Amino acid sequence: MFVLMMQFLWYAFDEIAGKGIDIIYILKFLGYTCLQVTPTALPIGVLLSSIMAMGTLSENYEMAAIKSSGIPFTRILKPLIILTIIISSVNLIFLNNIFPYASLKQRNLLFNMRKQKPALALLEGSFNNEIPGYSIYFEKKYGPQKNILKNVRIYDLKGGKKNDVCITAVKGEITTESGSKYMTLHLTDGYYFEDHSQTKKKRKDKNRMPASSAKFQTYKVNIDISSLNNNDLDIEKYKRHFDMLNVRQLYAQSDSLKISYDTYINTKASSFFKKNFGDKLYKRPDSLISSHLNGNLLNNFLLPAKVSITQRAINILKKPIRTIQVFKESYKTKRKILNLFDFTFHHRFAFSLSCILLFFIGAPLGFLIKKGGFGLPMVMAILIFVIYFFINSLAKNIAEESSISSTLGGWMATLIIFPFGIYLTRRASKGTASLNFDALTLTIKAYFKRFKKK
Repeated sequence: MFVLMMQFLWYAFDEIAGKGIDIIYILKFLGYTCLQVTPTALPIGVLLSSIMAMGTLSENYEMAAIKSSGIPFTRILKPLIILTIIISSVNLIFLNNIFPYASLKQRNLLFNMRKQKPALALLEGSFNNEIPGYSIYFEKKYGPQKNILKNVRIYDLKGGKKNDVCITAVKGEITTESGSKYMTLHLTDGYYFEDHSQTKKKRKDKNRMPASSAKFQTYKVNIDISSLNNNDLDIEKYKRHFDMLNVRQLYAQSDSLKISYDTYINTKASSFFKKNFGDKLYKRPDSLISSHLNGNLLNNFLLPAKVSITQRAINILKKPIRTIQVFKESYKTKRKILNLFDFTFHHRFAFSLSCILLFFIGAPLGFLIKKGGFGLPMVMAILIFVIYFFINSLAKNIAEESSISSTLGGWMATLIIFPFGIYLTRRASKGTASLNFDALTLTIKAYFKRFKKK
């Protein structure tokens, strides 16, 4: 627990240090962080304690004495299994109730601490709507001052606009002057897109210029950040993040996002289809059918006409291609957010079962290696949990990119580790020869001693 909490504290230390924050709020931050890491600490504790307990019993030949009296290995585990099920149930209740509350409090408190530096107040991987008139999204934040943004998307919402103005850029850099109420965002290599269909009333004007777009190398956006100059650290602005919702809220939010996503895709597809006259493509019969015409249409024209026709076709295609480039990342972002909500819903249930899963890994493994204490059991527990955590992280990333379903991503680590638990438990139940780590160590030492003699 302490190690996990300190890991997160060191991660956030640079962002909250030296800002004159009261010690009470720092203690609150540590308390909420402690509640956040508790669901992760419980499976580690179960795994380590099961390896140590069974390893100590086997090392002292107490397990051999128990088995020689006719008590099977599964019967020895029965009370421990009941205890592990209780711990797993507590972990599920914790994940569904206390963890979302702690995430809500901790993330908002950290955000309010960061407000002394506007670049730190913006969170990566989600839309930032706390600045009035703007919705800002970016994939990653890096640099010594955490002020350089990767793959930026800005929606200008001033004047009651919805998503009429969209600015995308490969890179953005935030600069602010001390005491200024403006934050300047320097954008590099991007597109500016504006939809005029909502502002123009006449259909004739809409058809004449439904939208406009432009590519830029550098672009500067000045954003009013005076609304961030509020020193109340207890304000809660972020409430709909997937980590802040319980299972029922995640299910409802996921359904809502799916409806919104489908509507968004259908609307954009229909608009693109109509703007490019797709509805008229097959309505007119081909009046040029003739046996004297070449199958390749360009071969029916002279070279100057071929060049003219090709150039005109390229110019016609440039506009829809720019439109696709502007909204391509928007499609991916909305899909990623939807995948994260679905993944978190299934991961809550899968991770609550990790206590039972890791117990059936640790208990038979401790019996087989016949080692107790904090030496080898600690190493084995850390190694197993790192593998489990790595599979979880990998599944989350590939599920977020829609490479696999969110359901499979949430349960992937459990499905991969579960067969090993069955194998080790069956091996321990049958009394198969133990894993002799001492013999393995002596073999390795003897191998390297041969080089020393030479």
